[in-house]
Amino acid sequence: NEDRERAWRASRETKLEAIPNCEACAKPTPEEVRGWAQSFDKLMKSPAGRNVFREFLRTEYSEENMLFWLACEELKNECNTHTIDEKARMIYEDYISILSPKEVSLDSRVREVINRKMQEPSSHTFDDAQLQIYTLMHRDSYPRFLNSAIYKSLLQSVSRSSSES
Repeated sequence: NEDRERAWRASRETKLEAIPNCEACAKPTPEEVRGWAQSFDKLMKSPAGRNVFREFLRTEYSEENMLFWLACEELKNECNTHTIDEKARMIYEDYISILSPKEVSLDSRVREVINRKMQEPSSHTFDDAQLQIYTLMHRDSYPRFLNSAIYKSLLQSVSRSSSES
């Protein structure tokens, strides 16, 4: 049983070592945490928000959606063509390949577009897929996140600490 669990964990590890376990960020303010309930964009633009949302996604076994989105963001900021090629191939292997244990859910049209673009990868190879995953997280996971114990307890703790100071 332990061997199976160890193998499962190893298979879930990413080849993209550059993605930190969680992004370094300051503790969010009560206003910031409340703002996450107003818009998914606010949540995703905040490093602290992404960390908390990622923790929630982990409880739903869909953390790969956030990892994929972050990897795409990192790829978009890359300028070196050799590095772009390398990162695009790693993203493909980790999140697009049907052999990957962290495969993200994409429709066949987007998969076909990616397969064509992988002939000559660019920093925008995964834009359609990234948008599809962003939309999926927004429509599917985000409403559950706002009702989750993770979000509600964070909201309570930041509200409590701000009223104490």
